[in-house]
Amino acid sequence: MSNHSVVIVTGVSSGIGRVAAEKFAQQGCVVFGTVRNIAKTQPIPGVEFIEMDVCDETSVQKGIQTIMGRAKRIDVLVNNAGFMMVGAVEETSIGEAASLFDTNVLGILRTTKAVLPHMRAQGSGRIVNVSSVLGFLPAPYAGIYAASKHAVEGLSESLDHEVRQFGIRVVLVEPGYTKTHIDNNAPQAANLISAYDDERGRVLKAYHKNLSKAPEPDGVANTIVEAAFGKWKMRRLPKGQAALLSKLRRFMPASLVDSSLRKDFGLG
Repeated sequence: MSNHSVVIVTGVSSGIGRVAAEKFAQQGCVVFGTVRNIAKTQPIPGVEFIEMDVCDETSVQKGIQTIMGRAKRIDVLVNNAGFMMVGAVEETSIGEAASLFDTNVLGILRTTKAVLPHMRAQGSGRIVNVSSVLGFLPAPYAGIYAASKHAVEGLSESLDHEVRQFGIRVVLVEPGYTKTHIDNNAPQAANLISAYDDERGRVLKAYHKNLSKAPEPDGVANTIVEAAFGKWKMRRLPKGQAALLSKLRRFMPASLVDSSLRKDFGLG
């Protein structure tokens, strides 16, 4: 793909999405960044904002049609929009879980379905889905979020098999701890259960400790750009912790992975 590739990045108001959009623009790409409210979003040089809510089918269709009207093609879609929730599985209401899945999973599905007809017609395209190390690892007190990322992984791998016949490939990017608003401002389940207070407190303490040492989003953003334009590889992990966790999951016995995770989360 050329430096003039047309790139869409969802959720660019802050964090990984914002930095990724900046890096695509620096490479000379035509970049569209989706946000829910343009008026509340700080400008990004070289990035045109499109007001779009990934949880609203009409909004998604309108946003993609606007981009096609201006650029006439879409070379790369980066599905980045999403949010995290903290709480034990038992503490999380069905409504809270449905809201999280609506953004993290169905949001990707809506946007991908809106873009695919255009990529099929042009005979090429790359879809980059931002997952997480929690897409292949468990995480106590973030079970619903981890479940949503596991769903993203399954959806992405299946989709790649279906669309490669049209010259389209799908890639997963799996970040570890990263300093972003999604991590720092993750809401807790509304109806906490006191029986979980002690462990939940220890897990959150460990979580914030890891976040305090986490890298800025630049490394993940660079990996997203590589995933968009580099040789196809189903999974791409930023250097550092994410790559290490992937190797541990692949090569260590399950019992050792389990005990290592519990120790890291302060569960003994």
